[in-house]
Amino acid sequence: MSAIEKLRMDEPVRLDPDRLVVIYAELGELGAERLIAAAMEDLATHLVAAQLAEKEGRVELLGRAATEMAKLAGQVGMVMLTRVAEDLASCVERRDPVAQAAVLARLVRIAERSLTAVWDLQDMRI
Repeated sequence: MSAIEKLRMDEPVRLDPDRLVVIYAELGELGAERLIAAAMEDLATHLVAAQLAEKEGRVELLGRAATEMAKLAGQVGMVMLTRVAEDLASCVERRDPVAQAAVLARLVRIAERSLTAVWDLQDMRI
């Protein structure tokens, strides 16, 4: 092993399967799938908006995108994604650009894995 180790950016994604069960129970299979698909599409849109806002230095838009992502993720049981999006909104509010950049990078990683995890759960037909 070399003297310099690579940092592994690998952390578990936490989902609340009970939340998905409630959604399916309340809306039925078709309604739940539509809601989850719409939420995931909106999450992806807000993620791209957050990345673009960061790149352009548009802090207000970044904060709004993070807040919307936290709401959407919470609705569909994406526990970790909700928390990281809330962390990003907090960094924006505190005007901490270093933490903001780090948390946004983490948000991107968690979002990609969370979206995949929800699709995998849906494929299991809760």
